[in-house]
Amino acid sequence: MFAKKRLWAVMLVVLMLMVTVAGCTGTNQETPKENTGQQPQEPAVKEVILATTTSTTDSGLLDVLKPEFEKKTGYDLTIVSVGSGAAIAMGEKGEADALLVHSPKDEQRIEDAQVAVNRQLVMHNDFIVVGPADDPAGIKGKTVEEAFKAIAEKKALFVSRGDESGTHKKELAIWESAKIAPAGEWYQESGTGMGNTLNIAAEKKGYTLTDRATYLALRENLGLEILVEGDQVLLNIYHVMQVNPEKFDKVNAEGGQAFVQFMVSDETQEIIKTFGTDKFGQPLFFPDAGKE
Repeated sequence: MFAKKRLWAVMLVVLMLMVTVAGCTGTNQETPKENTGQQPQEPAVKEVILATTTSTTDSGLLDVLKPEFEKKTGYDLTIVSVGSGAAIAMGEKGEADALLVHSPKDEQRIEDAQVAVNRQLVMHNDFIVVGPADDPAGIKGKTVEEAFKAIAEKKALFVSRGDESGTHKKELAIWESAKIAPAGEWYQESGTGMGNTLNIAAEKKGYTLTDRATYLALRENLGLEILVEGDQVLLNIYHVMQVNPEKFDKVNAEGGQAFVQFMVSDETQEIIKTFGTDKFGQPLFFPDAGKE
């Protein structure tokens, strides 16, 4: 009797072990299936701080790209939209993880100083001069230098951003090339972003230099027309880069790198290529990743 009880006990233990092993084997077989999806691995530091020029937000481009980046990478993107000068200053203080700007000389300066690394060409559009339809300075169809000279001679109102942004520095370079030091009541500085500067120019019926993307995004409510365009000097080039984690220990190195890779990826470049076409009949930016 004792032998039979012992035999049943042994069989019960064996049966329990078989169930346990089968259960473990089943779990191991299921695990790869759960990990084959497209969900990104959870980043160690989720927040990525992007300092960028106002045109990328005023145009609506980052409204489209932000959720795409977050979905593909698992990061949370915090966008600080300022002029390129202020964005680059944030990078110089280690207050951002990545920069998306359009001020080539300043970009080269911080790259040479090792403040920024992994600088990549992303896209371009162009600058234009806009103003009231009656064009009091008669600049329509002129070169940009001729237009600026005519505005200064007529003392027609010109609204400058005056904020050390990429657009402001481009404007100052044109004045310098035209050998004019703008000053007086006719030359007013808004000290703010492109969208607000366009609104001030529209309200006061003045001229201003703007990137095409922001102008097209706001055109319906402005009453300003494109009067000067197409000069080679008006090319507007955007780069993306990481803030150097070796220089600033609080920088999210992996997150900054992920944003750079995202911006130059084929999928993102395709979004940039078509962005704005449905609404404006033309793209607001032209993708350039991989070009010289």
